[in-house]
Amino acid sequence: MYVKIDTTVDLNNISEFRSSKELQEKLAAYGIAKHFTEGSIILDEQAHIRSIPIVTQGSIRVIRTDEEDRELFLYYITAGESCIMSFLGGLHHDTSKVKAIAEEDTDILFIPIEKVSALIKEYPVWLDYIFRLYHKRFEELLDVINEIAFKKMDERLLSFIRKKCELTKSSTLYVTHEQLANELGTARVVISRLLKQMESEGLVSLGRNKISLLVEKNTSKI
Repeated sequence: MYVKIDTTVDLNNISEFRSSKELQEKLAAYGIAKHFTEGSIILDEQAHIRSIPIVTQGSIRVIRTDEEDRELFLYYITAGESCIMSFLGGLHHDTSKVKAIAEEDTDILFIPIEKVSALIKEYPVWLDYIFRLYHKRFEELLDVINEIAFKKMDERLLSFIRKKCELTKSSTLYVTHEQLANELGTARVVISRLLKQMESEGLVSLGRNKISLLVEKNTSKI
């Protein structure tokens, strides 16, 4: 669920915006601030895109799903970032091709799509911001393709655990095997078996709905 929040939005933590106080003021004036609780769906697949999100606090998990509701994790959107998929879809009056879910309690400033086009023409720093995000997401999507095409599930699982630990700034994750399986597009029994193997190798420690990363190193065989 979400609620509108009446607060002064600080966009100075976004490097591209620091040189333009006027742009910050316009974004704050145009935008609608909302708070989403952990697990809330922020944008669903096939939904019409009417605004562009800028995350001011928290993080968003972006995924694709198939007709059987299997998920494929694409990337995270963290504080100071936006969703380039929303930019592109909104500017072309298209529907969303991804689902965005609050990874934790998250604050977002939504900029109406009609204001986004005007800001591109008026503020070069806004365009620089979009290009930086596009470059970062393109590299992240290439990483996803590489992992699916060239890595075994054990390597993908370990990489995904590392990403989640980096995002939460903790070596311990509170997550179920079912959640990991959904996000990696595989079966729960596969995740459980691989986690047991990883635990026997001293890579992780397992508890009830808890995984602790013990070793920060790559492995091609578990």
